[in-house]
Amino acid sequence: MKRREFLGSCALLSGFAPLACAVALPEGVEVRRYARARLVDAHGNPLRQAAIAAETNYVFMYPYAATPCFLLRLAKSVPPAKAMHREQGDPYMAPGGVGPARDLVAFSAICAHKLAYPTRDVSFIRYQRRRSATSSGNVIHCCADHSVYDPSAGARVVAGPAPQPLACIVLEHDAARDELYAVGTAGAEQFVPFFAKYEMKLTFEYGGLGRAHAPVGDTTVVRELSNYCRNTIEC
Repeated sequence: MKRREFLGSCALLSGFAPLACAVALPEGVEVRRYARARLVDAHGNPLRQAAIAAETNYVFMYPYAATPCFLLRLAKSVPPAKAMHREQGDPYMAPGGVGPARDLVAFSAICAHKLAYPTRDVSFIRYQRRRSATSSGNVIHCCADHSVYDPSAGARVVAGPAPQPLACIVLEHDAARDELYAVGTAGAEQFVPFFAKYEMKLTFEYGGLGRAHAPVGDTTVVRELSNYCRNTIEC
């Protein structure tokens, strides 16, 4: 697929149902809905909320085959975050946590500054529980440019050059079945610039840009970042 054709298709898909459409939820969170994907473990079994370790980096792909996201279980309940702003200045509300304790959150793992992301070889971005010389603890820290985000407040930028928060991945928790689903995004997406920047790399890794850009299916596999990525940079 040629780059010009791909970018045109991205623009089309961004506003085309049923893959993606804007839906305003009653609580005021505007969700850009994608396919509803159940979160499963490496064996294909539904991921139970009790099996998610606290303050541990998990990664899964959503809404496309090559776009990584973080799943985090924080040490406290996470309410919706108001007064969030995209780079252009338009406001939005970030969804809070889900699950019995409202402590499960998910965000795009594509940094909002220079689009660093976890690869199989290395990840410069991850959740950091401990305080370091360059940032406070309990944050998502991108060591590529020292952009720092607060996952307990919609991945709001708290330090560094990032011009806007990470995109929120909107989760649903089916309490009766104890199953987790990714259903869409809230906030500013980075998917179009991500695919444009890494076109050659993703084409090589996935055997074609179309495969990298393919929507995830009914399920998406969740792994610990340490099992997905060979080297995680700490700073």
